[in-house]
Amino acid sequence: MADTTAPIDIDAFLAAQEAKDQLRFITCGSVDDGKSTLLGRLLYDSKTVFEDQLSATETESRKYGTQGEQVDLALLVDGLQAEREQGITIDVAYRYFETDKRKFIAADTPGHEQYTRNMATGASTADLAIILIDARKGVLTQTRRHSFIVSLLGIRHVVLAVNKMDLVDYDQATFDRIVADYHDFAAQLEIPDIRAIPLSALTGANVFEKQDHTPWYDGPTLMSLLENIEVHHDEVEKPFRLPVQWVNRPNLDFRGFAGTIISGSIRTGDPVAAALSGRQSTVKRIVGPSGDLDEAQAGQAVTITLSDEIDISRGDVLTKPDQAPDVADQFAAHIVWMDSEAMLPERTYAIRFATAQATAQITDLTHKIDVNTLGHSAGKVLELNEVGYCKLALDRAVAFDPYKQNRDSGAFVLIDRFSNRTVGAGVVEFGLRRASNVKWHEMKIDKTVRAEAFGQKPRVLWFTGFSGSGKSTVADVLEQKLHAMGKRTYLLDGDNVRHGLNKDLGFTDTDRVENIRRVAEVAHLMVDAGLIVLSSFISPFRSERQMARDLMEDGEFVEVFVDTPLEICEQRDPKGLYKKARAGELKNFTGIDSDYEVPQNAEIVLKGGEHTPEEMADQIIEWLSRNG
Repeated sequence: MADTTAPIDIDAFLAAQEAKDQLRFITCGSVDDGKSTLLGRLLYDSKTVFEDQLSATETESRKYGTQGEQVDLALLVDGLQAEREQGITIDVAYRYFETDKRKFIAADTPGHEQYTRNMATGASTADLAIILIDARKGVLTQTRRHSFIVSLLGIRHVVLAVNKMDLVDYDQATFDRIVADYHDFAAQLEIPDIRAIPLSALTGANVFEKQDHTPWYDGPTLMSLLENIEVHHDEVEKPFRLPVQWVNRPNLDFRGFAGTIISGSIRTGDPVAAALSGRQSTVKRIVGPSGDLDEAQAGQAVTITLSDEIDISRGDVLTKPDQAPDVADQFAAHIVWMDSEAMLPERTYAIRFATAQATAQITDLTHKIDVNTLGHSAGKVLELNEVGYCKLALDRAVAFDPYKQNRDSGAFVLIDRFSNRTVGAGVVEFGLRRASNVKWHEMKIDKTVRAEAFGQKPRVLWFTGFSGSGKSTVADVLEQKLHAMGKRTYLLDGDNVRHGLNKDLGFTDTDRVENIRRVAEVAHLMVDAGLIVLSSFISPFRSERQMARDLMEDGEFVEVFVDTPLEICEQRDPKGLYKKARAGELKNFTGIDSDYEVPQNAEIVLKGGEHTPEEMADQIIEWLSRNG
C-alpha cells in the first residue's frame, strides 16, 4: 500500500516558526497563590513537556508533591531543591513554550517578600504580567508590591488571574469583589490594560479550555488571551541608540564600533553622533554577522564604521544628531533596593547602564514609597526590597533616556564596589538641570603653581584605625616634624571637625558616611591649595575610604592604618568611651557594636601596640622620602 502521507516541507516549517510572534511574560503574586502550578499547567497543556521530564515529575510528586496521587505540576518549574522541599519559588525560573500562534518566554517569580528583588529582575524584560490572587485571600501586600513594581518597570498589560476558584466553588461574587478591590488599588498606577480571568490552575479551568464551572464568565481563556493580545513593540520607531560595547580594531585599516542596537534604525550614509562628545560623522559601513548591511534596526548586533575619526570608546552611545539622549552626571530615579545591607546616602556605588559604568552616590533619598497605600514617607536609608525616589550624582557624565521613553537606555543597576553584589536596580525619571547648569571654572593659579611655591608635593595622609589606636597622637607628632622641615600642612581631626563642620552629625552608619564625605571634600580642596593634609578619622568603612581616595589624583592619597589591637585601645580608653559602650550606654561604637573594615591595601601600616608615636611618625617620613 502506497504511503499517502504528504512530505514535510522543512523550509516552510522553519519559516513559519521564525515568523511567530514572541511574548515575554511573568507570573507573580503572593506566596502560595499558585504561580508555579499555573506555569506548569501551561507547559503541560501546550504539550511542551517531554516524557522523561513528566515521568521524573511524577516521581518527585510522590516525594515532594502536595496533590496526593496527582502530578504536582508546580514541580515542573520549581527547580531548586529548597523550592521543592518548601513548596515555594525562590529563584526566577524561565520557561520556553509555544503554541500554533505564538512563542512564549515565561518567568516564574518568587512570592516571598525577601525575594522581591528576583521578581523585579524577571519583570525588567517582560511585555505582560500575570498577577495571581488566591480567591480565598483576595488582594494582599505582595499583590500590591508586585503591581507597583510592574507599573514602575513599564509593563503595560496585566492579566489578573484569580486562581483557586475551585476552592470557593467558582463563586462569582468572590471573583467580582476581588476584581473591584484590585481596580481600586490599580487606579493609582499607570497600567493601561488590566484584564481579569477566573481560573483554577490545578483543574485547568479557563486556562486552556473553558469549563462549565463558570457559566457567568464570558471572556477568553488565559491561553487565548496570551495568544491574541496585541503587545506593541515600538523599539524600531524610537530614536536610534547603539551603546558601544567594543571598539573593533582588527587591523590598521578598520576601526568599528560594535554593539547591539537597542532602539531605532540606521542606514549607511546616515548622520550619527557620539552622545558624550556631540561629535558628528556619517555611517560608512554597517557590518553584521554575515557581512555588510544597508540597514540595521533594534535587536541587531552590528559593527558600525564612520567616515571620520572620532574618539569613541565603550560606554558611549551612537545616536542621530537630532535625536540625542540626555547626557548628565546627575539625575532623579526610582530605586528598588535589593541588598540585606541598607542603602546609605552619600556612599559610593558602581553604577552600570547598558555598557557604561561609573561611580555613583545617592545624594538624596527624597522619599520612600509605601507599596500598600502608594503614599510617600521620609527616610534616611532604604532597606531590602524597599522602593525610594532618589537623586544620584556620578563621577562622570553618562548618556541615558527617561525610562518611560526607553526601557533599555533608562535602566541601571547599582553594585557594591568591594563584593561586586548587585545591591539595587533603578529607572531614570529625568536628568537634573543643575547637572548641565553648573560648570567647573578653570583658574590661572592651580594646584601645580601652589605646590611649586611651597616646594612640596600636596597629598592626603589618611589615618584610620580604632578609637584609642593613636591616630591623632601620631598625626600631631608628624605635623610638628613636617612643620620643622618647612612643609605647609593642615591636620583634620575627627573630634575637632564635629565642633563645627560636622556638629549636626551623629554616629549612625548614615551619619558616619556623611561625616567622611564632607571631610574628604575638604581634604580635596586643601590638596588643591597645595597643602599636605593629615586626616585622622576612624573612617570604619572601606567604601568611604575608597571614595576619599577617588577624589584625589594618583599618588595623592596615602592610607595610614594604625593597627592597634582592640584590647590595647580598650586599656587606653582615654575618653572612657569603651567602658560606656560595653555598658550599653553608648550605641554604634566602632569595634563594639559597629563594624570596622580593616584596610586591605593601605600604603602604610603602623603597629600601634609596638612603637611610640615618635617612631611611627619617623616611619611615615621615611616612606614619604622614598615615595617623593
